[in-house]
Amino acid sequence: MFPDDHSTPEQVDRRVRAWLQRFVVGLNLCPFARPVVSSEALRVVVCEATQHQDITAVFMTELDLIQRSPESIVATTLLAIPYALLDFEEYLDFVDDAESLLEEVGLSGVIQLASFHPEYRFEGEPAASAGHYTNRAPFPLIHFLREEMVTRALDQFPDSEQIPQRNIQRLEAMGVATIEEMLKSLP
Repeated sequence: MFPDDHSTPEQVDRRVRAWLQRFVVGLNLCPFARPVVSSEALRVVVCEATQHQDITAVFMTELDLIQRSPESIVATTLLAIPYALLDFEEYLDFVDDAESLLEEVGLSGVIQLASFHPEYRFEGEPAASAGHYTNRAPFPLIHFLREEMVTRALDQFPDSEQIPQRNIQRLEAMGVATIEEMLKSLP
């Protein structure tokens, strides 16, 4: 599922946007994504860095930008990290560090981070579970979400606490082979 190291930033951007359209929106995995994905307020940033300190610098720049920008300009940001953090455990360590940075700068409760990785695995789930694909993406991603937007969306959606279970059931019904084919067909 990993891209080759020769993917250009433009190819990474196209693949992330295709994944959002076809997989996240197409399968309705996030019922709130459709309006944002089709708007100019969705920001996809391709981090070309390979070293942790450089990735952290890009992360902090994006964190600063989203918290300074009005929602109409930058509603949400997906930070794609295609050339580093390919090991899932290393990626999780980075996400833990990113969460700590969020707290340090006083944005915990303002900005929320969601994590996606090509090898995402939920602890305690069988390795072959299709449920892992709820958080699998073509590249390591960190999604910056505005807590206010999340709260508004959840308040308008009946039984929002059922979304994760519904997604797992949908993906299990599709099966891993079908999901893998769908992901392989992304541009």
